[in-house]
Amino acid sequence: MNLHEHQAKSLFRSYDLPTSNFFVADKYEKAKDLAKKLNVSKWVVKAQVHAGGRGKAGGVKVTDSLDEVESFAKKWLGKNLITYQTDKNGQPVSSILIEECTEIISELYLGVVIDRSSKSIVVMASPEGGVNIEEVAEKNPEKIFKASIKIDQEPSREDAIKLSKGLNLDNNQTDQFIEIFKNLAKLFIEKDLSLVEINPLVIDNKKNLKCLDGKISVDSNALFRQEEMLLLRDITQEEPRELKASEWDLNYVSLDGEIGCMVNGAGLAMGTMDIIKLSGGFPANFLDVGGGVNEKSVAEAFKIILSDDNVKAILINIFGGIVKCDVVAEGIISAVKEVGVDIPIVVRLKGNNADIAQKILTESNLNIVFESDLSNAAKKVVELSI
Repeated sequence: MNLHEHQAKSLFRSYDLPTSNFFVADKYEKAKDLAKKLNVSKWVVKAQVHAGGRGKAGGVKVTDSLDEVESFAKKWLGKNLITYQTDKNGQPVSSILIEECTEIISELYLGVVIDRSSKSIVVMASPEGGVNIEEVAEKNPEKIFKASIKIDQEPSREDAIKLSKGLNLDNNQTDQFIEIFKNLAKLFIEKDLSLVEINPLVIDNKKNLKCLDGKISVDSNALFRQEEMLLLRDITQEEPRELKASEWDLNYVSLDGEIGCMVNGAGLAMGTMDIIKLSGGFPANFLDVGGGVNEKSVAEAFKIILSDDNVKAILINIFGGIVKCDVVAEGIISAVKEVGVDIPIVVRLKGNNADIAQKILTESNLNIVFESDLSNAAKKVVELSI
């Protein structure tokens, strides 16, 4: 689950991480008064969406005019912002961040991710802030500095000092960074986060560190124990099919291809997508129906796939273990009767009640191609999708 920038900064503040003063407007009529309350002469206003590239898309503005603050809010509130990270429809803007403008001396990068191989979190820092960390990793990998923290141990002061040296901080800034390092690790662990990016972490004109931007992702699997974080969820920012899938406990990720996939098991789903790609096609989604599905949830999964206009054919690859193949078959029939389907379907069923499932689908008189071999099934679905 992703958070808005203003939500991330509010969390930063609660963990004593330095940010600019800000307000959030959900109506343009409030924007000017909120800007006045900051008691400054220059503001930064930002459209709040779960996507990067806002600045290049016109979703960020620096201004010394209260009227421009208001006009910016009026322009974007209730509209969709399209960036390189959104689809063609963009993301709806429901709020505007209004914050004091910071005079910047230099921009740094600070981020935290999970390293599952070492069962720890990794703090990454770089003097090359303000750009994508992937770009820094590709062009200047020697400028990325890392420190690992075990979740059952206190963050190390020595690690913080090591990172501060990589950032070329002076003694006062190093003292600030040690506190930021410690509090950021505490935030990450206590709130079950999966990603934090502060890009940029800046040195301002008073030579102090400040978190000028904030990106936070929460581990969705931990939301059952993070009720306060769950309240921050903004479903208007989520892909509609992925949102629908979550209501049925289906693991669905929308992709850009033309072949819809329904598979049980994450590993099998990844392998199925690889084989489709190897056969010359492009998967339209990742969809793991899991092992505890019933006829209704399979039907809903099928409808989610069909709701994607880019899908030209569907590959169903089910290995019957916990899930019974005949349950999947009944779900497919139910979905087709409800929604209708005029695109080819290739089915590969193995395992628990596969013979029964094949008989059910054959007697349904649906236009379905059966393949027992996965490689042949992938080649067939790619052929039918053209």
